[in-house]
Amino acid sequence: METLNDKLQGKQLELEYPCSWCYKVIASEKETLQNAIKDVINERNQKVNGKAREASLGYKLTDSNSSKTRKYVSMNLDLLVHNEDDRKFIYDALKKHQDIKMVL
Repeated sequence: METLNDKLQGKQLELEYPCSWCYKVIASEKETLQNAIKDVINERNQKVNGKAREASLGYKLTDSNSSKTRKYVSMNLDLLVHNEDDRKFIYDALKKHQDIKMVL
């Protein structure tokens, strides 16, 4: 059976920008996760200027899952990304944040 990864191997994802993008973000506590995401969004918004800045300010954060033992929680971060660099910047900033355990 051929999988999607087999078909895409060696090919780059092609997106039309700007577009909506969703990151699943995992941390130990919900409040800590919310604050970490705000930190990243604020950092990103400092990079953007003019009309793009106004368009980039909005994001939607929704509850996702928690582990059975409640050791981890996840939330979905939905927002508008303007280009490939913007999408990768947000991913890298989330991944590097000390309070975030994982980003999908």
